[in-house]
Amino acid sequence: MSLADKALWVIERNSGRELTLGSIATACNVSRSHLANAFGTASGWPVMAYLRARRLSEAAKRLAAGAPDILSVALEFGYGSHEAFTRAFRDQFGATPEEVRNSGSVGRLELVAPLRLTNGRAQAPIPTLRELRRLRLVGLSAPCSYESAIGIPAQWQSFMCDHYPDIPDKAPGIPIGVCRAPDEDGCFEYMCAAEVRLVSSPRKPLAALDVEPGTCAVFDHRDHVSTIYDTYTAIWNEALPAAGLNAANGPVLEFHNEAFDPGTGLGGLTIWIPLERNGNGSAT
Repeated sequence: MSLADKALWVIERNSGRELTLGSIATACNVSRSHLANAFGTASGWPVMAYLRARRLSEAAKRLAAGAPDILSVALEFGYGSHEAFTRAFRDQFGATPEEVRNSGSVGRLELVAPLRLTNGRAQAPIPTLRELRRLRLVGLSAPCSYESAIGIPAQWQSFMCDHYPDIPDKAPGIPIGVCRAPDEDGCFEYMCAAEVRLVSSPRKPLAALDVEPGTCAVFDHRDHVSTIYDTYTAIWNEALPAAGLNAANGPVLEFHNEAFDPGTGLGGLTIWIPLERNGNGSAT
């Protein structure tokens, strides 16, 4: 069972209880960042967005079946007031709870059914543990999600053509990709970055970032860069749990190999995932 499947079980089994990204991650024995990445790459859904959609879908069925008290339904599915429930319900379906109850049907609603994710995947990559030195980075950062990650290549094009040549005090080496930890809605910052010797106030839209040293699980991605999403899915859902490693909430780094060719997308890269330093399954 993959980590995303474990999270699905926790969500479906405890749909009537108060759940947060943190509590689901704790139940799965991983960090919030690890869970968010594992679930998002496997399903395309942010954890909390899926949880809300599932709860509201079940609530809609209850209302269409003639539930007499909307507030009771709201409380059952984790909403503290009629107003909060109605607002979330309308955002999800474009209709109010009263309208669904009065119609007695969910036929026009896009309900979200339980996901089924388990499938036969290739063997998960095996990590090596390596120590990351402190990095000072300057780069172009943009908001991203699991659905909008297709825009990252264009971000790299803009960074390399419009900004990279003018960054002062660059250290030798190929630019680095940085994935910040996702939030509860599955949104994260992706940065195309250059390592610098000294950080002065970068000119907008560039920003500076200090990456702390620490132990990382390092994975090779040797295939075309467009398939990196598949590697991430295997890492978050299979490789890290199989190795007994817990990811920390720090940024994930992508180091392109010397042979990497941005014109073809070939040459490979390594993915560095920071690890927790204490607790079950962490780095020591």
